[in-house]
Amino acid sequence: MAFKSLLSVAGADHSDRDVRTAASLCAEVGAHLSVLILSPPPLVMSPPPLSDGISEWPRQRAHAIAALEKPYRQIERFSQDAASLEKTSRQIHKLLRATWRCYDVDVVNCDQASVGDAVRQRALCNDLTIVGPALLNDINLGPLVINGSLFDTGKPVLVVPEGAEATLSPRRVLVGWDSRAEASRSVREALDLLAGAEEVRVALVDAEATWTGNRKPGADIAAYLTRHGARVSVDLLASAGKSAATVLAQHAIVTSADMIVMGAYGNRRLRERLFGGVTRWIVRKPSLPLFLAR
Repeated sequence: MAFKSLLSVAGADHSDRDVRTAASLCAEVGAHLSVLILSPPPLVMSPPPLSDGISEWPRQRAHAIAALEKPYRQIERFSQDAASLEKTSRQIHKLLRATWRCYDVDVVNCDQASVGDAVRQRALCNDLTIVGPALLNDINLGPLVINGSLFDTGKPVLVVPEGAEATLSPRRVLVGWDSRAEASRSVREALDLLAGAEEVRVALVDAEATWTGNRKPGADIAAYLTRHGARVSVDLLASAGKSAATVLAQHAIVTSADMIVMGAYGNRRLRERLFGGVTRWIVRKPSLPLFLAR
């Protein structure tokens, strides 16, 4: 599909590099950019024990003071977050006025439980969500944004790790294929990218050991992509005891791929675990963009 509207999510304490990345992608394909700025979720901290300095106070008095301090701290934090959001918004408006004028910026001051829904509402009305290095490396906000944009919308996400060159016109693309619905959706969402690439390699890991069809593994998806104008070859890879993700990452490096297209798996209970696995893989293994769909 053609990407006419991209979503970039940033934390109020992030730099502007993720927005710059998204703006350059919009300029590349002539798309509208929607920017969502979120207040950082508070760190969960256990309340400190009563110190010796107040041990002589009556317990009910200490509890009363704590009860008064809690709403005060909440109001103080809300004011600080609102000021931080406003400052970041002004900076991003200034950046985009100078680089890409087809945009809108929205700010949301929400708690941790509301982040996913705030992102979901915006992602539903955009073609693609861009997750840049700053968001990817934010262990508090990053997983919540991935959950809201990928798992709750059916829309794709482009992960751009540190040091990767972001583009929506890749020359060489590696497609991870396993005949699952998620892999099929990722291919469908990336059709324009695949049709415009110079080379598309469909990689299947240990497919011959489990294949039960009459045709060669990968032949059907290769034929489908060819009908859409893609230049396709099929690579059958052996895992040799490694995970499929590791095998795909290594093969992407060997074939000089500019991007990996693959399905994202996992159910609601495993979301955080899946995100952690993807993050570790992207940050520590291949330094190239990952196009995900669910």
